[in-house]
Order: sequence, then C-alpha cells, then structure tokens
Amino acid sequence: MELAATETFIATKHGVILEKTDRAFEELGVLNPAVYQDGNTVHMFYRAAKKGNFSTIGYCRFEGPTTLVERHAEPIFEPEYIYEIHGVEDPRITKIDDTFYMTYVTYDGINTSGALATSKDLTKFKKKGIITPKFILHDFSNLIQDHLQNPGVAKILAVNTARNYPLTITMKEHLMVWDKNVVLFPKKINGKFVGLHRLFPSIQIFTFEKKKDLTPEYWKEYLKNLPEHIVMEPEYDHETSHIGPGAPPIETKDGWLVIYHSAEKREKGLVYHASAALLDLENPQKVIGRLTKPIITPAEYYERHGYVNYVVFPTGTAIFDDLLYIYYGAADDKIAVASLNLNDLLTELKQNPHENDIK
Repeated sequence: MELAATETFIATKHGVILEKTDRAFEELGVLNPAVYQDGNTVHMFYRAAKKGNFSTIGYCRFEGPTTLVERHAEPIFEPEYIYEIHGVEDPRITKIDDTFYMTYVTYDGINTSGALATSKDLTKFKKKGIITPKFILHDFSNLIQDHLQNPGVAKILAVNTARNYPLTITMKEHLMVWDKNVVLFPKKINGKFVGLHRLFPSIQIFTFEKKKDLTPEYWKEYLKNLPEHIVMEPEYDHETSHIGPGAPPIETKDGWLVIYHSAEKREKGLVYHASAALLDLENPQKVIGRLTKPIITPAEYYERHGYVNYVVFPTGTAIFDDLLYIYYGAADDKIAVASLNLNDLLTELKQNPHENDIK
C-alpha cells in the first residue's frame, strides 16, 4: 500500500529517536509521547507497552530536539485502579501556572476514557480520575436523540454502535461511548480550563473551572447540546475514517496551532497522518485555518512497518529557533520526530482559511 506523493506543505523527517528495549515493561513497543520543553531540555513521557499490550508510561530526557541523555529503567506512571487495569496510554502534558497537567487514556480491557493527573515537578503525579463522559451507549443515544438529524452527531452514534468487539450480549450492554485523546490548552481562557477531546470520529471542545465540575450532570447537559461543541469533523481525503486531538495547542500570534491526527480508510486498513489547523485565540471553537493535506504521512519504512502498520500519531511538540518539532508514534512501536518552519506553517494555514459552522 504505497501512498502517492502530494505537492503540499510537509515536514522534514529526522527519523526514529526512541525504540523499544528488552526491558519487560517496554519490550513490545514505545509510542505516542507527551512532551514538555524547558529551554533546551525536552522531557518525554512515552507509552510503553509490554507483551499482551499492557501499557505504562516511561520517561526519558533529550538535550536539544533529538539528543537522548537520560532514560529511566522503570515506568514513571503505572495503572492503579480497575478502570486502568489494562493500561495507561497516550499521555499529553501541559503546564498551566505552576502545575503540570497530564491527560492520558485509561483502558480496562473493554472501555477507554480520558483521565487527568497533576504534578509540581514532573516526577510525582497525583491522579485525579476520569474526566470524560462515562455513559453506556444506550444512555448516550438517549441524550443525543434530539440531534440525530445532524450528520456529525449521527455519525458519532453510528460509529460507537458499530464497534466490533468479541463480547457477549451482556457485556455489550455495558459498553461505554468511546472518548479519548484529551488535550488541555496551556492557559486558561476567560478563567476556565479548555480542553479538546474526541467522541469518535470528530473533535469537540469543553471548558471547566475545576475538575470536580466534570460531573455526570455536566456531561449530560453537554451531550444534550453536542452539536454546539464540535470543533472539527473529518473532511478531507486523508480523514475518511476519523480525526482526533494530537499535541496540546500552541499559542501563536495568529491563533492556537493544533497538530492533530487524521485516519484515512484504505482497502488494507487505516492510514494515520499528522495534520494542522489554526483556532481563534479568544474563541478556540472557531477554526480559522486548516490544511487540506497532511504535514506528515507514513512513507518511511519505520512508519509503514511495526506493531500497527502505516501510523503517524502526533502527541507532542517543541520549538527550537524557528523550527517546530513534532514527536509522534511511528507504526505504534517506536517514536520519531519531524520538523518544519513554524512561521511558514502559520503562513500556509492563513492561506487556507476555514470557517466552521459555530453559532
């Protein structure tokens, strides 16, 4: 399955910078890293998978964008609760004021959810629990019933309902709506935390003042007005399956730069790309620019062959001089990085205006 080359704005690839080892916790693969940049230092918190696909989070440190100088021999973050018994996955990190916020995916073997942990020093994290809606599909369907004429909402329900797991009918009755890929903006807007998440297959936005505000009642009201919260839907040829938040948004003079992943349906399976969009600084639900082609697509051998073939899954960024470095999971078992000129990317986005249908 070769991907045709496109004349578009694409990143320069620097290859694989982290691979699995023979340590038990990461012998299956390393992937989908959270990145926090502190000057010339890049802190990386990566998903580490062991046999059986049980995941923890490992830690390593780079000086400059690609020079590995430290790597822990044990996980820094592990499952503790029943809802994450099968793994803690795909972290993202944002610093707001003096606190680091790590969002991650919990997996219990059947259901996945978005969760939050906080830290003051990037070494010890305090888990705050699940922050995404937890509704079984039947209840979710009832909550969005008034909006099923909306194509985007109808697709969310259709995709979740069609999930094909080898489960008994009894277990399927407890299957929850699929929500993951939570990223937080690196500052509060109008005094509130702002996050992006993905009720499959589109990207939605949510706001809250405190974690305790994210109650079942909050999410019930949110879902009753779901169309109002959709930021982006799959739109282009490289997004025929779904899209989802990637790295935390980056504040620029032109808007919030969002690097997200796009999944394309192909005859032999899905192909994952990295894509870019620009959101309004004051109202990040408004999309003001969006590229019609991906900026990173799986063309290299290390992106096309691995635990899952043809995957570029961006989850972290760093900026050195005028270059934006994008860190991503490659073929679901290694970590690679690519870069592009930040100012050129912003110019390209402004030349591709896009306005979503927010009220």
